[in-house]
Amino acid sequence: MRVERLDHLVLTVTDLPATLNFYTQVCGMSPVVFADDRHGLTFGDQRINLHIWGSEFEPRAALATPGSADLCFLVDSTPEQVLARLAELEVPVEHGPVDKVGATGPIRSVYVRDPDGNLIELATPAVSARPGGAGAAGRDDVKGGIDGDVPTGRSGPRRSRPHPQG
Repeated sequence: MRVERLDHLVLTVTDLPATLNFYTQVCGMSPVVFADDRHGLTFGDQRINLHIWGSEFEPRAALATPGSADLCFLVDSTPEQVLARLAELEVPVEHGPVDKVGATGPIRSVYVRDPDGNLIELATPAVSARPGGAGAAGRDDVKGGIDGDVPTGRSGPRRSRPHPQG
């Protein structure tokens, strides 16, 4: 068996309307309601399912926690257009634009936080990483973290802790 692609992921959120507003207005995603009043967001052929903290659907993550995600979305805009849109919507920029290495090659990224504090990376593929470009960088140089640093390699169980906003 080999995984082919991601179908959906789940974000645990504290404020459903604020989350829907952020991802539709800032990221251009489409809200969806499915299967007995469950909520999500679609983009391309992917979906983000939204669970409300304290009322998660089963099965769920062992430590479903708002604000614990770090997600990178490829966008159809230049970094300058991303910055202009964020300024128009009064969304603070956490970091960037900066050059990074994405899953398929070089990207230029701008970082923001969603209403729960999840780190959201809005990335534009470099010309060589776009379809029809000169090719993507190999994966040997991929590093994690906001500054391209190597992950800490922490292991073991993590304790659940109260969300900072509640």
